[in-house]
Amino acid sequence: MRGRFRRSVGSVALLGAVAVALPAAPVYATSRPAAPPDIPVSELLTRLQKLYQQTEAATEAYNATEEDLKAQAKLSKKLDGRLRAARSDLAQGRADAGRLAREQYTGSGPGGLSPYVQFLLSKDPEQALDRGHLLKEAAGHQADTVTRLAGSAKKANELATKAKKALDRKKSLADRRKKQKAKVEGRLREVETMLSSLSPQQLAELSRLERAGMEDAQQAFLGSGALGGPQAPSKGGQRAMAYALTQVGKPYVWGAEGPDSFDCSGLTSQAWAHAGKPIPRTSQEQWKQLPHVSLRELRPGDLVIYFPGATHVAMYLGDGMVVQAPRPGAKVKISPIAANPLLGAVRPDEDAAGLKDYTPPELPDGATDGDDTGYGDASAPGD
Repeated sequence: MRGRFRRSVGSVALLGAVAVALPAAPVYATSRPAAPPDIPVSELLTRLQKLYQQTEAATEAYNATEEDLKAQAKLSKKLDGRLRAARSDLAQGRADAGRLAREQYTGSGPGGLSPYVQFLLSKDPEQALDRGHLLKEAAGHQADTVTRLAGSAKKANELATKAKKALDRKKSLADRRKKQKAKVEGRLREVETMLSSLSPQQLAELSRLERAGMEDAQQAFLGSGALGGPQAPSKGGQRAMAYALTQVGKPYVWGAEGPDSFDCSGLTSQAWAHAGKPIPRTSQEQWKQLPHVSLRELRPGDLVIYFPGATHVAMYLGDGMVVQAPRPGAKVKISPIAANPLLGAVRPDEDAAGLKDYTPPELPDGATDGDDTGYGDASAPGD
């Protein structure tokens, strides 16, 4: 497996082989000026990579808010159901209280005459005593009705307050999501505007520099000894990896988690969900909540986290390679592990043992090929 992967590294156009045809992409209005032609291509590459990172950071923030909004919607629905039930109980209690009040007013109920008067007027004292016992029970029932009414009113008021707060929180999250969506779209427009301002020669040089930089980073990383020897995945890791590999060639779309398109954490979270191990949706939460593992102990199926803010994630395949949804305009592909600045790695199934009998999977055709084109076509999820 090591030889097959390493032979592919030299031909990988990773996270950035920019197509010459890009200037034909739509140009959007932007507050920033287009890149002037006299800026060194190396500086343009730095600007472009910074924009990609900012876009992905905004995307993961959007994803986190989206998950909070889903949870808040579920809570609001639950509270609304409980509030409806409490109000139904309150209405029933008020009806019972009204009936008791009418009976006391008209004397038509069992309390129309006192037990003492009924005893004096009764021809059968023993029967009167029995009736007195029943009347006492009826009085207790009346007291219970009043107590239940007060409790139902208190519960309904408390639930109404909680439901109002939940609704306000839901609206606040929806407003935040809207602003985050606008931020991501703004970053994408900056990328499109910058690319459309470059000449074919600049685009070609960008592609060459980015490819060379990533190949150098991969060689340096592998030569550093930071990566350990081959390891076998767990059963769940093998399943997650198999799912991720079947997504190769599908487009990156920010906020997407399949089945037709993915962003970086959408791919990894869905892969592990299909392996029977649900994990957090965003790269930041995957880094925060999942058990950390040393790079020397990496095994296929583990997740590799990138950048200081944990804003990008890929799945380790073994032999220094990952499968990932790189960035807007790209497709799910196989990439060198050092394609981005490494932060660390996490293992969703820390306690699972590695397989004793493991054969590395065959890579899909063209898994390491292709350039990252189509920036003008990067789409966003609707509200």
